[in-house]
Amino acid sequence: MSLTPFLDLKTVSILIANVAGLYLFVALVWSILHSDRRVWPPKEATTGLKVRVWAATIAIFAACFAVGLMDWNELSWPVGVRWGVGLSLIILGNIVVWSGVMNIGFDATSGEVDILKTDGLYAHSRNPQYVADMAIILGWAVLSASTLAFVLALGGILILGLAPFAEEPWLEENYGQQYRDYKANVRRFF
Repeated sequence: MSLTPFLDLKTVSILIANVAGLYLFVALVWSILHSDRRVWPPKEATTGLKVRVWAATIAIFAACFAVGLMDWNELSWPVGVRWGVGLSLIILGNIVVWSGVMNIGFDATSGEVDILKTDGLYAHSRNPQYVADMAIILGWAVLSASTLAFVLALGGILILGLAPFAEEPWLEENYGQQYRDYKANVRRFF
């Protein structure tokens, strides 16, 4: 009898990413189709909901990271491409994400009503943090040069790309004409 576990680490990572991705995808699509009964952004940002959303998001990133390590340079890409493009996207993405979090605060990043931020990075994109998160996960897929990491990254990018569509009715509801004016003058992504 083999001592090999039923599921290896790669399979578990992929399974976790798929479950987390499905959870977020369904929540976002539901929120887009039923903004009056939306899940995201929440009508009330409870600790439990924040933990579920952050845990699912982190699970997708972590699974992509783990799979990328396990399949490191499976595509045999040149070092210059992987480190030049991949690492640049990761660094730039982190600078933008953390700058955005520091600018609007963790509570607003987690779905709570605060002041509408329209300056700095937000003067160029209504969703600089989502764009930066997309850059980070894509950067990791490039750096790791792993086919499966790319598949997980594309799933993560799809979910990050859906989030603004779920948030826009909420933003209009909470910020009214101020948001509509902002929306008319600033691109959704970049």
